[in-house]
Amino acid sequence: MIVLHSSINDIDPIQWEELVRNSPTASFFQTRVCYNFYSSLSFLKPFVFAVSENERLIGLVCGYIISDGNGLKRFLSRRAIVPGGLLLDANISSNTLLRLLNYTIAQTSNKAIYLELRNYNDFLSHRTTFEKARFTYNPHLNFHVSTDSVEVALMQLNTTKRRDVRLSKREGAEWFETKNSEDVSVFFELLKNLYETKIKTPLFEFDFFEKLIQLPQGKLFVVKYKDEIVGGSVCVLLENKTIYEWFVCGLDGQIKNIFPSTLATWAAIEYAAANGYERFDMMGAGKPDEGYGVREFKSKFGGELVEHGRFIHINAPLLYKIGEMGINYYRRRKLRK
Repeated sequence: MIVLHSSINDIDPIQWEELVRNSPTASFFQTRVCYNFYSSLSFLKPFVFAVSENERLIGLVCGYIISDGNGLKRFLSRRAIVPGGLLLDANISSNTLLRLLNYTIAQTSNKAIYLELRNYNDFLSHRTTFEKARFTYNPHLNFHVSTDSVEVALMQLNTTKRRDVRLSKREGAEWFETKNSEDVSVFFELLKNLYETKIKTPLFEFDFFEKLIQLPQGKLFVVKYKDEIVGGSVCVLLENKTIYEWFVCGLDGQIKNIFPSTLATWAAIEYAAANGYERFDMMGAGKPDEGYGVREFKSKFGGELVEHGRFIHINAPLLYKIGEMGINYYRRRKLRK
C-alpha cells in the first residue's frame, strides 16, 4: 500500500535517516537537519513530502518557498526550490515516484509560480517519470572533486591553482574553520558586496549564514592575511560522503600573490580529503550553452564535469513569463549601474 506524507510529523525519523544513509540520490539538503534549519528562518517557508510503500519510506522531497522584495515583485518571484533533488530509494517504482511528484505539485501550486528541482546526483533513469509529471529538464553543469586523500586532491589541481595555493601560503595567507560570529559577519559583507557588484542576484539574509554555521554540518572556512579576513567559503556536510560548497568569495586581484577564493575552495577540499569524505561538490557550473566565468574558475580544481541538470514544473505559465521579463529588466538595470 502506498501512503503519502504531508508534513514532518508524518515521517518516521528513523526511516528518514536510514533512507539518507542508503539512497543513491542522498544529499545534505534532504536531511531532517536541513529541514529544521529552513524552519528556523523567517524569510522562507519549508516543506517536506514523502511516500511510503508497505510502511517503508522510499521517497522524500524537502525544499522551501521563497520570494523577493515587496508588492508585485514579491508576488511574481514566488518559487519552490528543492536543492539536491529528491531523496529516493534505489528500487522505487516509477508509479510511486509519479505519485510523489504529483502530490508535491498539488501541494505547492497555489503557493509558488514554479517548482524547481536542482539535482546534485544523477536522476537520468527517472527522467521519463519526471516528464510524465510535466516537468521540463534543463541542462545544468557541475563539478565533483574526488577527495581520496590530501595529496591526491592537491595533485588534481590545475598547475596554476597549485602554484597559487603554495604562493599564497608562502606570502603569509592562512585558512581555517571558524564559527565565530564576528568572522561570519565579515565574510557576509564580502559575499554581499560580490552579489551586489558582480552576481546581481538576491542573496540570503545574514540570519541564514549565522544559523547555518552553528550547525555541526555547517562550515565556514575563512582566509586571513595580516589578521584580516580576505575570503571564505560556506559549506555543508553529508556525513562521510560529500561536502557541498554553497558560497565562496574573496578579495581576488586586490593583494599581490594572494588568491583568497582559490584558498577558500582549497581549504574545503583539503578538509574533505583529511576527514574521510568521498567528494567535494561545487554545487553548479552554469548552463552548458552559456559562457560562465565561475565555471572556468571551478574547472581548475581537478573535478569531474557532470551534467545532472534541473527539473522545473511551471504552475502558472503566464505569471512565470511576466516574472521572467521582470527579472531580465531588473538585471539589465543592475548591469547599467
